[in-house]
Amino acid sequence: MEPLVRIRELEKDRVNFVLENVHLGFANSLRRVVMADIPTVAIHQVYMEINSSVLPDEFFVHRLGLVPLISTNCDEAIRSTQDCSCDGSCVYCSIELLIHVKCIESETMEITSNHLERIDLPVTGDEGAVGEAGEELSKRGERFGWPVGKGELGVPPVLLGKLRKGQEIKVRCIAQKGIAKDHAKWSPCSAASFEYDPYNKLRHTSYWFEKDIEAEWPISKNGEEEERPREDEVFDFHAQPTKFYFNVETDGSLGPQEVIIKGLAELQKKLANVIIGLKQGGDGSDPMADGTTQGYNAPAAGGGGWGGGAAGGADGAGGWGGAAAAGAASTWGGATAAGGGWGNTSPAASGGGWGTSPAQGGTWGSTSPAQTGAGWGGGAAATGWGSPNAQSNGWNV
Repeated sequence: MEPLVRIRELEKDRVNFVLENVHLGFANSLRRVVMADIPTVAIHQVYMEINSSVLPDEFFVHRLGLVPLISTNCDEAIRSTQDCSCDGSCVYCSIELLIHVKCIESETMEITSNHLERIDLPVTGDEGAVGEAGEELSKRGERFGWPVGKGELGVPPVLLGKLRKGQEIKVRCIAQKGIAKDHAKWSPCSAASFEYDPYNKLRHTSYWFEKDIEAEWPISKNGEEEERPREDEVFDFHAQPTKFYFNVETDGSLGPQEVIIKGLAELQKKLANVIIGLKQGGDGSDPMADGTTQGYNAPAAGGGGWGGGAAGGADGAGGWGGAAAAGAASTWGGATAAGGGWGNTSPAASGGGWGTSPAQGGTWGSTSPAQTGAGWGGGAAATGWGSPNAQSNGWNV
């Protein structure tokens, strides 16, 4: 059956919908993607110029990083700093915000996100000061980069701190694009959850109770969507959940519709990358180019793994993209003349198995990364965890 989506409630910053005819893993993947993989704009660097308040710099900087900024069409309206050719920050990869407040009254003054003012950065400058010109500026809305709720009636601002008479604070902020996998401040969601099987027919939950389970664990409103189980109903060991009740709440940086649509697009892109990776060989080339068997079909004879060997799988077994000669078995990444991998009947006879000589048999990584350029971190083209680039002075939020 085709997946179905039914929207039950839709508000400015919240959506409640039902997703049907999908696997539990897909529903959970969608939940994780909308929380951690959708780019937004948030304050990333803070330069404290004046701070005579009682608040430490670290406290104020942390509060600034949690202010949600309007990030509509963030994919096209601003580029990542890694993709920009500027030296640090420019109009194409950054948004500059300024807050300069001084209390001159005898009453305590509250500093809120409404005091943040967006500063337009120069479009042109010296070489390296501004990145290569692009179309990002034309795709930004008028309020792009503004604090959420600023200038809107009925929307309370975010409290940053308080000042007494004579105290002053001046801060320059740089907002940049990012995702919540790097820092939670870039998450567009304040909450993203789903429920399934409200009556616990699948028994995925073990309830702890003292006297009455129904009184201590009341059924949610989602129970109205399903039929209450009978007391004499037989338990189905093969049943799988197929109906999920989602509730997604955003912080205002993105609308709920944009969050869900971008989440589905991001999930689709991740799955496409997996498929492309499976179709390509260990050296990045397409194994279909030489006419060999490709895909998830096992060899015709001799057993094997995903995809046939170079000989078409007529006599030998092949691994994941392994290319074995006729009559030989290969391992996941190995391709030798007489090598054997998992499942060999006799490592001594076939020359394979765990710990055999790479010259004769194949083991996990028997193929040298220096020759194939493949493997985890192997090969000349592989890169590892490098040191971060030098950053300009200031607080990284």
